[in-house]
Amino acid sequence: MIRRKFLKNTLYSTLSASSLVNLSNKNNSISKDVPRIISTWNHGVNANKVAWEKLNNGEGGLTAVEFGVRDSENDPNERSVGYGGLPDRDGKVTLDACIMDSNNDCGAVSFLQNIKNPISVARLVMETTPHIMLSGKGAYDFAIKNGFKSQILLTEQSKIDWENWLKKSDYKPVINIENHDTISMLLIDSDHNLFGACTTSGTAWKMHGRVGDSPIIGAGLFLDNEVGAAAATGLGEAVIRTAGSAMVVECMRNGMSPIDACKEVVQRISKLHKDRPEWEYLQVGFIAISKNGDYAGYSLKKGFNYALTDNENDSILVDAKYSV
Repeated sequence: MIRRKFLKNTLYSTLSASSLVNLSNKNNSISKDVPRIISTWNHGVNANKVAWEKLNNGEGGLTAVEFGVRDSENDPNERSVGYGGLPDRDGKVTLDACIMDSNNDCGAVSFLQNIKNPISVARLVMETTPHIMLSGKGAYDFAIKNGFKSQILLTEQSKIDWENWLKKSDYKPVINIENHDTISMLLIDSDHNLFGACTTSGTAWKMHGRVGDSPIIGAGLFLDNEVGAAAATGLGEAVIRTAGSAMVVECMRNGMSPIDACKEVVQRISKLHKDRPEWEYLQVGFIAISKNGDYAGYSLKKGFNYALTDNENDSILVDAKYSV
């Protein structure tokens, strides 16, 4: 009887373990539809092209995502990232960025001023220091010490917009196609290794010193090379409250597809914020790639789009599905 009970329990345990493995891997079968790059908003179209070229030149996924998002950082007409970004309510352009590779190594900078390419500073933090994030003057001093040049990032047009905003000083950070923020980029290479980058000048007219989700590993960006990767855009405070990108990856770990994982976390954010004052202007969106190369984008409200580049798509813009 004891032997029979032992064998029965062993069989049940084996079947349960097998079921768990199958659940976690059902969306992780190997696909040939890689490499693939996705990134947030319309400025991701050209950023993807830059990243794709770097990848095809053999420079690796990390360099590809770094230089992909640098394209947006360098564009003075892109008002939510890097040079030319809209300032805080004191007229200061402050930048946040993070980067992550397939080994879960990561680096970030926050509240960085007068440095044009925060994503490259973030990579240097990852590769040359024992830390993950440097902030404020410490991040600035680190950048200068490592050869980055100090420069004014507030362009004349951004200054005019700030001066016009001061007349009413009404803080309602509408984030959508017409006024988006952040570029987040995810890449899966031909070996199914994952990489990600995120960079922003943050919400326009924010309080001086405010830091959003973009430089926070697990909020603005997260990846697990055994499962998948996710990144966020929209109101950073809402993403931070839910550890948004990490939760999308965890949903994929538990068997959800990228679209269902993004939808699940957006719905959590919706439930948490529907009775808060910021609901009026709240927008959040996620992009995700699973280990097998499946991808998706999903947002709370209509208006979020993302760029897709792979062997069949030459940097096309995709309208994301949405909740409300």
